[in-house]
Amino acid sequence: MATLTIRDLDEATIERLKARAKAHNRSLEAEVRDLITASANTPNWASFRREAERIAAKTAQRPQSDSVELIRADRDNDSDYR
Repeated sequence: MATLTIRDLDEATIERLKARAKAHNRSLEAEVRDLITASANTPNWASFRREAERIAAKTAQRPQSDSVELIRADRDNDSDYR
């Protein structure tokens, strides 16, 4: 495992992190580790959006269906939703 040192965090931030840690019944270190891990594992939505736009551009000449309407029609035809 690597070690990471974070310098120059303001006291208010540290106090909020301590409060979060206490609320989750863990140490400040464990809380920060969890926050960093969760942040690193969050999908890159900007990259996803660019890829979706790239794919949509390939079918720009074709009419696009509204997914809400398609889902609603599917539910209306499915007895499990009634």
